[in-house]
Amino acid sequence: MKKVSVIVPVYKVEQYIAVTVQSVLDQTYSDFELLIIDDGSPDQSVSICQQFQDPRIQIIRQPNQGANAARNAGIRAAKGDYIAFLDGDDVWLPEKLEKHVEHLENSPEVGVSFSRSAFIDEQGNALGIYQMPRLQDIEIFHLICRNPIGNGSAAVLRREAIAAIKFEDNLHGITQDFYWDERLQGSQDLDFWFRIAIQTPWKIEGIPESLTLYRVNSAGISANLMKKQDSWEQVIEKTRSYAPDIVAQWENPARAYHLRYLARRAVTLQLRKDAVSLLHQAIRTHWRMVIDEPRRTLITAAAAYLLWLLPQSLYTQMETLALKITGATQKRQIQQDQTGQLA
Repeated sequence: MKKVSVIVPVYKVEQYIAVTVQSVLDQTYSDFELLIIDDGSPDQSVSICQQFQDPRIQIIRQPNQGANAARNAGIRAAKGDYIAFLDGDDVWLPEKLEKHVEHLENSPEVGVSFSRSAFIDEQGNALGIYQMPRLQDIEIFHLICRNPIGNGSAAVLRREAIAAIKFEDNLHGITQDFYWDERLQGSQDLDFWFRIAIQTPWKIEGIPESLTLYRVNSAGISANLMKKQDSWEQVIEKTRSYAPDIVAQWENPARAYHLRYLARRAVTLQLRKDAVSLLHQAIRTHWRMVIDEPRRTLITAAAAYLLWLLPQSLYTQMETLALKITGATQKRQIQQDQTGQLA
């Protein structure tokens, strides 16, 4: 068995962290270390973590420097052959690590193994919808335009894939190895995946199971739409510095798809004007998205305009019905994909 290092940055997650930690301890694959990185959290998050009595847990403390710094600290301390990141408000299903280790063992060319994710609300209730990304034959334009990995809690990586994007910097008074870019203000997971895809030979590949529960937290950074857009632009500019041809080829469609994603987030947050405005920006940026991806674009447009035009009570009823239909369809697709994989 190969050891997995699970890295959990902890900052102001006292409401969720016990469930997150327990989901790691409940893994069917038991050869792991759990590195909890206290990023100077001012609440009771770390005290809650200290209540777990398991020799595989190690708590590492640092002054508040952000999630990227916490992940870097975890990588420097990690002893595992494989490394996984889990945000302090997300949850794994029990077979998460077992499935990914099996995938990586059977696919020596794959450096990043990710799963589909299911959405949960702030109380941990299933929303009945899933991230349904492309799983195989992933090229750089798939990452730039759509980010199939979806979130930072979905992937398990080979140590060698992470080591391949290592760089040195002096941010905290000493020269250290860095992996996640601490100078970025957001969208850091995109930068991380971009560098692996562009700068290394390792493949990125998904498995059809939905093994990560991704919490939709209205107070999180993903709720701040304009900040999210600014951070995306920052990552694109960084990528342009070392891969200008790739950015030049895919920048406009990628920006349009990201704006469409933000429009969907605005719909979820019931920000009427923002949803319509972001949708219009997306279509102006790359109008061919209506032809290339008509279903996704039209569904986003319908949701944005209905939110804008209908009374809230009627819109909520329609949204609930649409989510049930979508969730049922996605669940059937996951079951079919899993059956096909086992056949």
